[in-house]
Amino acid sequence: MVQRQIGDYLLVQELGKGSMGETFLAEHRFLKRLVILKVLPPELSTDAEFIKRFEKEVLALSKLEHPHIAKIHNATHADGVYILTSEPILDSANHSTNLGQYFIKKHYRLPEEDVLRIARQIASALDFAHDAVLGSEPVAHGSIKLNNIVVKESKEGLQAYLTDFGLSRIIGPLAVLGRTYHQAITALAANIGFAFSKGAQEKYTPGPWDFPKATELQRSFCQNFLFLAPEQKVPGNPKASPIKSDVYAFGVLLYYLLTGEFPEGYFELPSKKAPELKWNWDLLICRALQTDPLKRPENLSAKIEELLASTTHASPRIQLQKLKTIAEESVEHAPKFSGSSGGAATSTQAKPLLRPKEITRPSFEADPGAIFQTEKTVAPYLPTPQENKEIEPMLADMAVIPAGTYLRGSNHGGRDEMPRHAVQLNAFAIDVHPVTNEQFVLFLEAMGGEKDANNSDIIRLRESRIKRSGGKLNIESGYSRHPVVGVTWYGAVAYAKWVGKRLPTEAEWEVASYGGREDFIYPNGNQIEKIEANFFSSDTTPVMSYPPNGFGLFDMAGNVYEWCQDWYDFHFYDISVQEPNNPKGPMQGVYRVLRGGCWKSSKEDLRCAHRHRNNPGLMNGTYGFRCAADVASEE
Repeated sequence: MVQRQIGDYLLVQELGKGSMGETFLAEHRFLKRLVILKVLPPELSTDAEFIKRFEKEVLALSKLEHPHIAKIHNATHADGVYILTSEPILDSANHSTNLGQYFIKKHYRLPEEDVLRIARQIASALDFAHDAVLGSEPVAHGSIKLNNIVVKESKEGLQAYLTDFGLSRIIGPLAVLGRTYHQAITALAANIGFAFSKGAQEKYTPGPWDFPKATELQRSFCQNFLFLAPEQKVPGNPKASPIKSDVYAFGVLLYYLLTGEFPEGYFELPSKKAPELKWNWDLLICRALQTDPLKRPENLSAKIEELLASTTHASPRIQLQKLKTIAEESVEHAPKFSGSSGGAATSTQAKPLLRPKEITRPSFEADPGAIFQTEKTVAPYLPTPQENKEIEPMLADMAVIPAGTYLRGSNHGGRDEMPRHAVQLNAFAIDVHPVTNEQFVLFLEAMGGEKDANNSDIIRLRESRIKRSGGKLNIESGYSRHPVVGVTWYGAVAYAKWVGKRLPTEAEWEVASYGGREDFIYPNGNQIEKIEANFFSSDTTPVMSYPPNGFGLFDMAGNVYEWCQDWYDFHFYDISVQEPNNPKGPMQGVYRVLRGGCWKSSKEDLRCAHRHRNNPGLMNGTYGFRCAADVASEE
């Protein structure tokens, strides 16, 4: 497009348009600084009431500082329009991605953990703003929707930011509602070939409405309208509260992210639409979508923490009690209106629901003295019989590393890698790739749980791609061939014993990673690039996605850190120099050794000689392992 200029800003890219104006990525022509520029509707420039609100409210909103609210930098009037500039939330390619675009990119389904992360961040921002009083009123967003939430992927995970905060307060609620209905007329006109306004000429083939196929006007209108609370759709409603309307929009947002659909009419709850959900979202969403604003929760962050305290796998009695509580509160999922003689719609009055209680007669023990007539002997303990599961493991191919003298350590790395010295190793075999989710899930089914015989944790499913739903283990779609993560050292040892193998020693792992080349720094040379290993990225990749080293071993650098058998000692290499025959590490310690770097590591961590360590009971999304085995010598 031909580059436009408004005031001192050059418009770089149009990001969207809606009832509250157009949004652009812009650059200040003198400072060469990128900003997000909001151009408010031109007709507001002649509205005296708007100008008064703009001058009063912008100063207050600019003082609103929260890590998940896009901060307003500047406000001015230029070229006949009012504009706002705010901080740009961009990725490494200087692209801004809103939540709607990100949801489409992820094929309308986000991991439940990402939905929870977004919910916590948006709830924190809303609670902060609702508690702040700027001027005479508390602050509300007033127009929460997918396009007003910008997301950005980072090392800490998905980050969400609320934009256009308080714009509905500046423009005026009635003006926003009027412009929303105007968009509805324009969008419908575009469908049947008429044009009520400039830019509405685009034809759209009638059919099921969805985000990818809809025109921009239709997308904007549907987002605005579907996120409106019932009271916002009736001008002058005495129950209308901007803060409570934010809570309703928050409930709509959660339901859409969990199910891919909007809650309309009498809708099914998330637990019915997506039975695999491990947290009980139903109660939170039902409370947020109450048609009576007074029944919606005050503090969203507190409600999310209550959500985490309960799971969808609660006992049937608890589930029934929660559903009964919801029913007794007369939860209604959609607004009901009855027409009046004047044509105005008013909300129906809720009626009390009488529930007669069943009265039962008390029962008594036939012989009250029977409680004292107890047996003196102790009943023997009989363990609950368990079904024996005959599950065969899925074994990985192994490469044999011949016996010989090899170099380990580095004279140019960390102090714990020094000195570089020779060790003598017996022949051993090692898996050609890390243990995958499809291999490990068979082990968990054979174990019947996530703890070993010593009650040590094997894996934390929350950190892994393996989930338990209804007592059955499932692997997230597309992750069967990814390395298993979230495994403790104890879990790695238990798996290795189950398949008749063991963990490699630290010396064996390092020798195997060099691929037979003592002059290499990385498994495949003295340099490493993104086409050779998975590092500094956002997730694991399937095993064997990158070239093998000289021994035919895959993923010796990157993807996941791998547990080794040895205890870690900072000065152990000084001892290994003196005892070089098949070194097994120190006899005791606090940490166990990890090797190889992971999917979010820097190049430094991917060196063959680099040593890492952690508590053997710790688990996270970067720790995996591979197995080793002894090789019988030929005599």
